Parts: sequence; structure tokens; C-alpha cells
Amino acid sequence: MGELRRFMYEGRVEAGCDEAGRGCLCGPVSCAAVILPPDFCAPELNDSKQLTAAARERLREQIEREALAWAVVMVEAEEIDRINILNASIAGMQRALDRLEVRPEHVLVDGNRFRPYLDPVRQVDIPCTTVVKGDATFMQIAAASVLAKTHRDELMLRLAEEFPGYGWERNMGYPTKAHYEGILRLGVTPLHRKSFKLFK
Repeated sequence: MGELRRFMYEGRVEAGCDEAGRGCLCGPVSCAAVILPPDFCAPELNDSKQLTAAARERLREQIEREALAWAVVMVEAEEIDRINILNASIAGMQRALDRLEVRPEHVLVDGNRFRPYLDPVRQVDIPCTTVVKGDATFMQIAAASVLAKTHRDELMLRLAEEFPGYGWERNMGYPTKAHYEGILRLGVTPLHRKSFKLFK
């Protein structure tokens, strides 16, 4: 595991943004924004998909305890269907930025698509930089990746109890054989994304 970079521009207050659940058939897309202190130290921090569930939970506790600011926003299936998953992901990350108690001077976003971000407090455009595989490059994005993933997994485990039979406690809503079989057997729930291909 390579060492993650702390900043793109040292001396600026940088926020990292990422999402989780973009490819799922159901449930919300989870969007997070995080500002870390300059001396933040977490050797196992990496792209959340490369970590065990136990490591993600340890990191979640540390990030939420030590971050200068963090926020997680869920964008529900109905909105995803209405504006599409890309627009929902961008909107969710910008809403998470809106909720940060510390205002960023620069935003790092995982991926290659974003929109200009207007700071709701200062009413100025905040520079944003997209970074492909940013969650394996910058600490702030990796931290946002961990929060987005752990908050969404926690929600999906609760929803799996409300809607048994789809295997959400294991697949977290992703398109697996068990999930498709559950849809065929039990039908589509109100949490499914109707704009996605729900039947193989």
C-alpha cells in the first residue's frame, strides 16, 4: 500500500469528497466530505474498498473523532431515478460540503466529474479538483470514502431486517445473484432504483 498524500496544495484548507453505493440496485448513494488536520495519522487508511470491514470501522471512529469537520449525506433512490446517479452523487457531495462546520478553500473529489461549488456561507466559488482513483491518492478522499461506505453499510444492515430475502446484509444492495433472485421471488421494493436494470 503506497503512502497517501496529505495535500494537493499545502497551506490550504482542503476537503475530500467521495461516495459509496453508486452501482447498487437499491438504497441511497452515500456522499461524504471530510477535512483532516494537517497532522492526521492513520497508517492503514486507504480506499475503503481495499480495507476489511473491521479496519473501516476503526478508521471511521478515528476520522469522526479527529477530523476538523465531516459530513455524510444520503441521496435516496427516488431522487437518483429522477436526476440519474451521476447528478445524484454530485449533488450529495455538494450537500455534504455545505454541512461542513469548517469552510474549505479547495475541494478534492474522487473521480473525473464534478460541478462548480458555491460556498453557501461566503457566496464564493471554491476551487475543486477531480482525481481519478483519488481515494487511493489523497488522505482526505480516502477518509471520505471510509465514512461514505461505513455509514451506508450500517443503513443497509438495518434495511435488510425490514426487507429480508434480498441478501442486503451481505451484498449491501449491489447486483449479486442473490439480490436478483430476491427481486424475482419477492418483487421490487420502494427502495429499489427503478431507473436501474433490476432484472437480469
